Amino acid sequence: MSLDTLFKPTSIAVIGASIKPHRAGSVVIKNLLLGGYQGTILPVHPKYKSVNGILCYRAVSELPLKPDIAILCTKGERNVDLFNDLAVSGVKTVIVMASDMGLAFDEHCTLEQQCLQIAQQSGMRVLGPNSLGILLPWQNFNASFSPVDCKPGKLAFISQSSAVCTTILDWANDKSIGFSAFLSIGSGLDIDFDELLDYLARDSKTESILLYVDSIRDARRFMSAARAASRNRRILVLKAGRHNLMNRSQTDQSASFDIVYDSAIQRAGMLRVNNTHELFAAVETLTHSVPLRGERLAVITNGIGPANMALDSLTDRGGKIAELSEATITKLSSVLPNAWPKSNPIDLVGDATAKRYCDALNVVLDSDDVDAILIMHSPSATADSQQTASDVIATLQNHPKSKRFNILTNWSGEATAKEARLLFTNHGIPTYRTPESAVTAFMHLVEYRRNQWQLMETPTTTDSYTTEQLSKAHEWLASHVESISEERNFTQLESHVCEQLFDLFNLPTLPTWLAHDPTEAIHLAENIGYPVTVKLRSPDIAHKSDIHGVMLNLRDANEVSSAAQSILDRTQLSYPNARIEGLTVQQMAKVAGGQEIRVKMVTDATFGPAIFIGQGGSDWKIEKEAVTALPPLNMALARYLIINAINKGTIRFQQSPNPVNLANLAQFLVKISQIVVACPEIHELDIHPLLLNGDDITILDASVVIKGYEGEPQARLAIRPYPTEMEEIITLKDGSSISLRPIRPEDEPYHADFIKNVTKEDLYKRFFSDVGEFNHEALANLTQIDYDREMAFVAVDLSYPTPHIIGVSRVLVTPDNSDAEFAILIRSDLKGKGLGRVLMNKIIDYCKGKNTRQISGMTMPTNRGMLTLAQKLGFELDVQFEDGVADMVLVLAR
Repeated sequence: MSLDTLFKPTSIAVIGASIKPHRAGSVVIKNLLLGGYQGTILPVHPKYKSVNGILCYRAVSELPLKPDIAILCTKGERNVDLFNDLAVSGVKTVIVMASDMGLAFDEHCTLEQQCLQIAQQSGMRVLGPNSLGILLPWQNFNASFSPVDCKPGKLAFISQSSAVCTTILDWANDKSIGFSAFLSIGSGLDIDFDELLDYLARDSKTESILLYVDSIRDARRFMSAARAASRNRRILVLKAGRHNLMNRSQTDQSASFDIVYDSAIQRAGMLRVNNTHELFAAVETLTHSVPLRGERLAVITNGIGPANMALDSLTDRGGKIAELSEATITKLSSVLPNAWPKSNPIDLVGDATAKRYCDALNVVLDSDDVDAILIMHSPSATADSQQTASDVIATLQNHPKSKRFNILTNWSGEATAKEARLLFTNHGIPTYRTPESAVTAFMHLVEYRRNQWQLMETPTTTDSYTTEQLSKAHEWLASHVESISEERNFTQLESHVCEQLFDLFNLPTLPTWLAHDPTEAIHLAENIGYPVTVKLRSPDIAHKSDIHGVMLNLRDANEVSSAAQSILDRTQLSYPNARIEGLTVQQMAKVAGGQEIRVKMVTDATFGPAIFIGQGGSDWKIEKEAVTALPPLNMALARYLIINAINKGTIRFQQSPNPVNLANLAQFLVKISQIVVACPEIHELDIHPLLLNGDDITILDASVVIKGYEGEPQARLAIRPYPTEMEEIITLKDGSSISLRPIRPEDEPYHADFIKNVTKEDLYKRFFSDVGEFNHEALANLTQIDYDREMAFVAVDLSYPTPHIIGVSRVLVTPDNSDAEFAILIRSDLKGKGLGRVLMNKIIDYCKGKNTRQISGMTMPTNRGMLTLAQKLGFELDVQFEDGVADMVLVLAR
């Protein structure tokens, strides 16, 4: 249902309005009046005749009109009755301020659950409970309990915390930063981040969006909305609870790993900040900065000590210092003292004057060596703080190339630098008190740019598994699900068993056998061939290394016998009550020159399956010593994961004559991702270790936790994978066969070739404007779609060895599933084959499957082919010749 009544209210009822100061009902009324709201205000309270001079009504039933919004400033215990009254009155939006809505209503549900049920039955939308309210400065609308108002601006803020709201508002007013919308969603019972992101991403007043997140209620909806919104708006996320790590086991994970939130935020093209200080810095940077064109940073300073602090922070965060060309160094040498170090940072020396700052800045602005410039100033007798700031601002304003660079300033000090920093702020130049905060702000730009690149990357993929492979794997998993005992709802399988599963997927394993005593271990070793490895097999001992339960490179029967008996003896001594299932025997892997890492899949409580990689080891702290990504992965995303692990030091590859083939490792991770996506019964998968040796990859040891799963397999994934089930082969009128399937990210080059075979006239009919050549970003938007909310089907000619797209149909469904806007484009030289009908029917079937209420489209009155087809398929046409448009609507559900 639309949020228009929340964002464009013409009337508001304040229920629980009060004349007592500091009561929510009093503050809300005063904020509405002081904010200059021009709509109708309707106070409701049984005891008052007026509130703040406004006629007050005794009950909802006595209101003279139906308000757009009802804001409840009442205790939770009263709200169920009030919701019933509001439902009868036909109110469409309710804001709930009460924080005690989690109390029991009856033995079956809480107060908030009962209110939500009433709201859903009557079509009401709910903001809250525990909401501070909403502020819409451009409309002079302050329906909040906030003691601080806000100014109009281009920044939207959505928060789950009321306390954070007031902190942000107070800071923003001090910095003269305004907002397009300011919303406190509280617990997000109904209206949540996803719908607000959808709305604000289309709002002309909003350029950037800030989120304060305690937790995510619906990961799929959040990720879908965030990925769509971040293509059009800058989104920053402050996520609390980074160290709120509850005790987890492989069968009871009641809290999410913080690094999974990190991965989700990055995957959606957003930027995460770690605290309010970073949030303020990031807002200031992103509010005033042009898009970052590169990562090379130049530092201009009058003190090398603060500059070194900046460089330390830059290095710690993975940033890059720019290298100055000989030409730039020569030009700088002509305006700087001989003592300057002739490198970056550009040290102007302690007696630097304001003129020296401006001369050096002009040289750097003239060069092509850098992308961003950090100008630093420490209190100095020769360069007055405020005057130097004024001269630097004038230099930037007068230089023709200054807009190409990201400019940041760090004026250190308190009393001497305060006015200078205010001067920078007033001229829209980001300024910071410390070197570290300036570099942190710069790295926000860098990290945001990297996340956007990842969002727009053109991925490649590996071959999917065959239907036969998947069928056998599902049979194998089903047989083990059936064997799960009633006492436990899972079973854990070790290497010698789950090796069978890996073999079904052609994953490289080291064959493993299970022995029950030293004699059987010798027999297996003789058959395998020496050298061998012998390992303890016990479900009660998580880390074999605790009792030296792994013996390597055993070269004969005596060594095997001695090692096997020693392992059993040590286990009996240290863990007398542990269950011992036997000893696994493996051929000794070729570890010389190899590297070992750990790959693990854990089912996160919020985001579902997540893939972790790191160095591993018996004391591996996964939340600190791993990086993670959400499936589905493709080759591009897998490479990002590996590079991230290397950069963060969670994987440390040693120098080796056989360097690890990172492409092969990425392909392996993609295969693991595909297995996870296809097999919902796999609750956890742990490969420990994975041996990497040049081009070779071998699973040395592994375990799999299997649980029964009911329902739609893809529902557990935060990001909907490519819908293979929608692929089909179609025969056209002329007898030719085409593949009709959803579009893939790797279709980008084929989509570009397809557009080249469409005439300008047909493109104009499709896009209603003259379109030039499509760049990577435009093509990425067409091919990298969110299958949860958007669908594009491509018709691929099967007569070519490589994909040749000959037609595309596209449909974008509104978040409430009320309407689906469609568009069709066919190669201009292939019309008349019935391809349009095929593509249109595919869209109609898709929308029927989603229970979408109607399909709509727009074309030009001259596009007779499209209009004729639409009419034959049952669309209602509305041709408006004066406006040059023709609307087409097909109602699917009344």
